[in-house]
Amino acid sequence: MIAGVVLAAGAGRRMGQPKGLLSGPHGPLVRGAVSALLDGGCSPVGAVIGAAADQVSTLLPEEVHELHNPAWRQGMSTSVRQALEWSERVGADGVVILPVDTPGLGAAVVRRVREHGSGGAGVRVVQATFEGRPRNPVLIGASYFEEVSAATVGDSGARVWLEANRDLVEGVECSDIGDPNDLDTPDQLERWRRNASQAY
Repeated sequence: MIAGVVLAAGAGRRMGQPKGLLSGPHGPLVRGAVSALLDGGCSPVGAVIGAAADQVSTLLPEEVHELHNPAWRQGMSTSVRQALEWSERVGADGVVILPVDTPGLGAAVVRRVREHGSGGAGVRVVQATFEGRPRNPVLIGASYFEEVSAATVGDSGARVWLEANRDLVEGVECSDIGDPNDLDTPDQLERWRRNASQAY
């Protein structure tokens, strides 16, 4: 069982509002992100929410678990730890973690990462790559939950652990099916809205 978690707890300071509330051509970004995980074969699926939690919550499908993060102001690491702890509680063999502000990463990318890391003996650690560069999403096998959680700090998410353990991380190329760029500013959002042709 491979779970999926959307990280949607931040305030989106540079954007001017929480990114989960932003709308694209296909609706709110948080709804698109959870759909990418669901349609990509992840189950169960959760969303870590914090800033504007009440508003973001109304946009989530009923089948998505709300993971409230009261410590969201301390950075993305708190959301990653919550995602890993919840995945362990539900007995997942691994979890695909997807930031809410990467609308170019749809179900096809999630499915490729999930399938690449869940074949054979046990679930491994897999990171999508784009033209060879490691990006999102990331699949973390259950045997690494505790180790990754202990290494996450500040706003870096799981990046510190991933960079320190490159020998354990398998890359899977996804540049043919997705766009890894995140949305941080209103200008980037408008540019994406004009050019969006796939994913959420």
